[in-house]
Amino acid sequence: MIEVRPFASLGHADHGWLNARHHFSFAEYHDPARVHWGHLRVWNDDEIAAGTGFPPHPHSDMEIITYVREGAITHQDHLGNQGRTEAGDVQVMSAGRGIRHAEYNRERVTTKIFQIWIIPEQRGGEPNWGSKPFPKGERAGQFVVLASGFADDHEALPIRADARLAAATLPAGQQCRYSLTEGRKAYLVACGGSIRVNGVLAQERDGVAVSGESELLIEALDDSEVVLVDVA
Repeated sequence: MIEVRPFASLGHADHGWLNARHHFSFAEYHDPARVHWGHLRVWNDDEIAAGTGFPPHPHSDMEIITYVREGAITHQDHLGNQGRTEAGDVQVMSAGRGIRHAEYNRERVTTKIFQIWIIPEQRGGEPNWGSKPFPKGERAGQFVVLASGFADDHEALPIRADARLAAATLPAGQQCRYSLTEGRKAYLVACGGSIRVNGVLAQERDGVAVSGESELLIEALDDSEVVLVDVA
């Protein structure tokens, strides 16, 4: 099954400094048909105005991945971690038994991110945070795993979940494949341009929910960057 969730159909919240679209039920947006996709709980498409951001707030028992599409995000938390993650790169926060953090856009332009939450394998544990730049050329024309709960993904940022986050950069007309093992699901979004997933058309920033497929063929109709989560 491949279900396209058009961008216009997503939950929407405009706070002035934050313009957010919710692929799944979040905050004041609730859709009983869109609560989670396997262990994938949240996929927010956030636009954060320059000089603003999320003030300090707590999380627990969630793996939180931030994929920066444009601009940069600056993180700080009560453990003393600080860092700036820029476009095309990823930061991961394992909330564990509890962490308090803030995320700010210190840039002079709007920062655009995907904020992705995945339910962990176990509750509790030590909270931690990490960020990593990924050479953009490595994912040209193929998926590269950026965050993973599997030990075999040596170069990826570790998460405590039965999941992977991967990305591919595709020029118009190029194709790439992604394999899913039996029983797993995928959710993917094209940052820019339209794509086809096994022949099904999806526009820029649409959500594509996949189940019951073993092989995905993604074709870029325009220059695009595709972000994919593979979950149980």
